[in-house]
Amino acid sequence: MSIRRNLLLLCLTLAGIAAAQQPKWNAPHNGNPFIPGYNADATVLQDNGITYVFATEDPWGGRTLSCWMSADVVHWSSCSLNWPTKEAATSPSSKSSMVWAPSVVHAPNGRYYMYVSVGSEVWVGVADRPLGPWSNALGDRPLIRADFDRRYHMIDAEAFVDTDGQAYLYWGSGLNWVNGHCFVVRLKPDMVTFDGEPKDVTPGHYFEGPFMFKHGSAYYLMYSEGKTTDDTYNVRYSIADNPFGPFKEGATSPVLVSDKEHDILGPGHHAVFERGGKTYIVYHRHSLPFQTASVLRQLSMDELVVDDATHTLRKVMPTHTGPALLHTSVRDAGHLPVTVTASSTASKDFAAIAVLDDNYATRWQPSAEDKAPWLVVDLGKPIAGTTARVTFEYAWKRYRYHLEGSLDGTKWFPIVDQTGEGTSGSPTEFSRLPRVRYLRLNFTAGTPAAELAIFEWGVYSGQ
Repeated sequence: MSIRRNLLLLCLTLAGIAAAQQPKWNAPHNGNPFIPGYNADATVLQDNGITYVFATEDPWGGRTLSCWMSADVVHWSSCSLNWPTKEAATSPSSKSSMVWAPSVVHAPNGRYYMYVSVGSEVWVGVADRPLGPWSNALGDRPLIRADFDRRYHMIDAEAFVDTDGQAYLYWGSGLNWVNGHCFVVRLKPDMVTFDGEPKDVTPGHYFEGPFMFKHGSAYYLMYSEGKTTDDTYNVRYSIADNPFGPFKEGATSPVLVSDKEHDILGPGHHAVFERGGKTYIVYHRHSLPFQTASVLRQLSMDELVVDDATHTLRKVMPTHTGPALLHTSVRDAGHLPVTVTASSTASKDFAAIAVLDDNYATRWQPSAEDKAPWLVVDLGKPIAGTTARVTFEYAWKRYRYHLEGSLDGTKWFPIVDQTGEGTSGSPTEFSRLPRVRYLRLNFTAGTPAAELAIFEWGVYSGQ
């Protein structure tokens, strides 16, 4: 008994040391959040060596989805989708609600299917490739109507393909922050037709965001409870020996909760994927510094461990650094040593130096009074042929600016003019730059400062 007690004390001590060593949210080179900007409710698809993340655009959804792709899970680029859009996936019952919470799978029939919420209904899209072109699989009607069960939100549909090739769809959420119900139905091979009647499989403490994965012979139904607007949001799980349950809540549930001491708030609505023999959980949490006036969420990743001896999930310690997977290559490799100055800063939390720290949790933002914001990087000496990459706050917004260069910081010459239509996407790249020492990004006069922010601005040699 004393041996077990000593082992427990040792484990608690080591956990305490690990927690104490957790870096601050604004420390340089943090891996979390691992994607820039504000995204939530992510789904992960790995296909032909590329990892795709599809997510809700924050705040509270957009007219389409957020989409990102990476060959190494370290360097991410935004991608555009032709579907879903609010216009293409809507009905009279969806009203003004935006596009939310995708689930994307590569089906046994060889095609790709996306299940997405628009209002309180679920639409399904089909494509031959992950980036489409996508189309409505059922024409102008949703797969799950809002009136399926008016007591709950018909959202957060999550597709699961079992090891035998049989597909299932889980969905459901509560109303007015009151816990909801979870439904599941078997899908026919076409992935858009119910094979039987949906079944209510609601586990304990269920609010929304179901995610099913299988490990060995056990089925883990994971989900979120609490309010995504505050620190009560968390991830729980229940276990069964088949996709329909009955599900019994795991002994270690909830498996992921807020860590207010280390500024990790509201983790939830997650996805799980495997890579290199390890399992990872991708979830959203609040951007920092936390602002109660708005809900802006960012995507983070940590390792998820299944305890085969007990068939439980080990508690996830949410981190700012992220797992080793996020550091397999250096995100700012080749980054030239530069310094930065700005026309203004909104506060100490949004200082210009944030664009050089290789951390998507931090950003530069000008003050509200600044009517013509600018940002200057100094390469230290004149250099030709460099590449500059700017990661703006929102990949989907159009930013209007002009980029200038200078050899002495006094006389400036034009390099790029985007004051007309502007540019969108992330990152924005300027390659083979002329011989310069200084680069100045001037935003169009009159643009509200609240719409201007930069996560990173890297200058690279010869890339």
